[in-house]
Amino acid sequence: KNSIKAMEKELVTCSLQGKEKTALKRSQIFQIPGGKHLETKVILVLGKAGMGKSILVQKICQDWSNGEFSQFEFVFWFDYKQISLPEKKYSLKDLLLEFFVKPQEGSKEIFEYILQNPTKVLLIFDGFEGLHVHENFPRCSASQSEKDLCSVKELLSGLIQKKILKGCTLLLTARPKDKVYQYVSKVDKTIEIVGFSPQQRELYITKYFEGLPYRDNALKLIKDCGYLFSHCYSPVMCRFVCFLCETVLERGDKNLPSTLTRIFLKFVQQKIIHMQTDVTAMQNQESLAALARIAWYLGEKHQSAMKSDLLPSKKVKEFALKYGFFLPIAFPRYSDSGEEEFGSTFSDFIIQNFLGALHLMLPEEIKDKSLTKYLSFPSKKKKPYNWLDLVPRFLAGLLFLQDDPYFCSLSNKDVKHSIKKQKTFLKCIRRLKMNKLCPERLLELLHCIYETQNNYLLQHVALRLKPDLSFLDVDLTPPDVHVLHSILKRSRKEFSLDLQNSSIDMQGLKDLVGLKNVASFRASLSDAVRLWKSLEQTKDYELLRASTEKFVLGPFKAKTMKDISDLSDLVEMQKRINCVQEASGCSSYEIPAIKNLQKLEFALGPVCGLQGLLKLVEILAAFPSLQHLDLDALSQNGIGDEGAKSLSEVFPTLKSLETLNLSQNKITDVGAEKLATALPSLSSLKTLSLYNNSICDFGAENLAKVLPEMESLRVLEVQYNKITGVGAQQLTDSLRKCPHIKNLVMWNPTIPYGVLEHLQQLDSRISV
Repeated sequence: KNSIKAMEKELVTCSLQGKEKTALKRSQIFQIPGGKHLETKVILVLGKAGMGKSILVQKICQDWSNGEFSQFEFVFWFDYKQISLPEKKYSLKDLLLEFFVKPQEGSKEIFEYILQNPTKVLLIFDGFEGLHVHENFPRCSASQSEKDLCSVKELLSGLIQKKILKGCTLLLTARPKDKVYQYVSKVDKTIEIVGFSPQQRELYITKYFEGLPYRDNALKLIKDCGYLFSHCYSPVMCRFVCFLCETVLERGDKNLPSTLTRIFLKFVQQKIIHMQTDVTAMQNQESLAALARIAWYLGEKHQSAMKSDLLPSKKVKEFALKYGFFLPIAFPRYSDSGEEEFGSTFSDFIIQNFLGALHLMLPEEIKDKSLTKYLSFPSKKKKPYNWLDLVPRFLAGLLFLQDDPYFCSLSNKDVKHSIKKQKTFLKCIRRLKMNKLCPERLLELLHCIYETQNNYLLQHVALRLKPDLSFLDVDLTPPDVHVLHSILKRSRKEFSLDLQNSSIDMQGLKDLVGLKNVASFRASLSDAVRLWKSLEQTKDYELLRASTEKFVLGPFKAKTMKDISDLSDLVEMQKRINCVQEASGCSSYEIPAIKNLQKLEFALGPVCGLQGLLKLVEILAAFPSLQHLDLDALSQNGIGDEGAKSLSEVFPTLKSLETLNLSQNKITDVGAEKLATALPSLSSLKTLSLYNNSICDFGAENLAKVLPEMESLRVLEVQYNKITGVGAQQLTDSLRKCPHIKNLVMWNPTIPYGVLEHLQQLDSRISV
């Protein structure tokens, strides 16, 4: 079973600015295109707690020991919680050759070799989130050297700021919510561990129960509990669920707990109950309360580890180690003393969260009126009260477990005390202004309410959700989607969902858009097309049609070549649907996103501008309602004369186009001539902008010739080109034949001011 932990998880690399992601193999982690050989490289690995960051680091070290990553002669791996707690100062040599590994001889020579060959050194700091987010990260002084004594934060600052061991490779792991970027001036590569897909969850569960008679029953039992199966996207949670399922099946039970709170309460119960006697029950209860208190106070300090001498008693330590709540840990040994200090760390971040919530539920620890302080949704301006971000969910769940005899025995709670706290919680929810919550806080609220499994609260929240729910740029995990789906399903309202850049998986997208009361949705175009292809393959034509009719696209802004490819895939999807409909003898239907798209912005920039446009013009005719085509979008796409020529060839198909913006595209007289020839075919065009190109008098002359034919045109913008007084005069002469035009903007630095002023006097429609 231990080998299951090392199962491959999908890695994703993403830029800090965009959300465009690509799958990544472990062997590609240290490949940085364009990276300078002698520059320090900083690689950041992000992943929520339990996603497998530490396992990935272990696999990297294992691969290196087996001959991979041969560019590194030295690999040093540090657990940040081990080196960040002590306040003593030490040098880089102490950190590398005293704490990590202590050579029997030649330490001085080895360290000198490292200093002379930094490019051959990989430093891994696992758990970079151990930094206190409220502290200022120290700036490294210009004179700081590898041999100076300093705190671990100062030492890490020097490495990150590339003033110590310049040229080495740094790999940092952290949680996405931590403010790592404020400490790291330049990240060369960002990698996100996204966890298990539904197929990988099934594989993990199958391997966990391999060889056991109830393997198939276990998989079915877990999948039937959709909420727990959604949490299995996290490897750590998958292991917890499997452990509990194993216990349940061995006892002959047929049901799993329905919430996260209940599953962890059951986990604690199974860890302790089967090994305790009546004599030890009270001692265990006291030890668990002490452990819960430690979990909470360490969480307030953003820590999960502590020295042994800070534990309240030897009995608590033995209890925590015996039942697997703690793991032993070693802190750095220092050159001055040579002593190694030992301590303990919570075996899992989620266990620490659960115990922290349990601490708050002890009668003497939390007053009823201060209950809401520990929840993370009272105000969108406030930060979560504690680093333990799952505490609010567990706390809400524990509040509604007054009927569970085991929980009551743990917390020494009487029913009256529980009901009083429940009433405080209910009052808080009733007063909550849900419409003012940001998406992240709304999701947190939904999770908390779901953990209560209280029908009144679930219905109350469902009825008060606003009809337009936006999760734009908010990562939606499988548990987020499950909770959102279950609460939306309870409401009688119709909802519009914005799921763009939410990293929602295909199953989650399918579940949400399949709800009858979800009237419309926005999503990344690639996600929508991938869903439709899947529905087509499974021949779920009813949901295929419903989801295409609900999908909202416009206005669409293409920023990358992938956006253009996605748009092409959308058009191709329409063709495939038509073929399927014709083959089945049904009448074809148009995808509303194609039929109703009115505005398209093109912002690929000068590098890919022309290439992208040439691909775009192939599909423009598929959008019959397109009214606004913006090929400027402040991006200087630089489509040039070739792009103008290709675009002009499809003008006859753009019957609805009213606004065409071709500004800042390096169009010369050659392109202007091609455009002018085809412009009259744009029968609905009202505004044409050719601002800041390279059009001269010949181009102006060609435009002037066709203006009388463009009866729908109202505004022409040709300012900041290279038109002289000659071209300006030709445009003015043509303007006299065009009573339909309301405004001609043509200030150019090459037109003498007196000439332009004279032309303005001749026709007031000319403006500068």
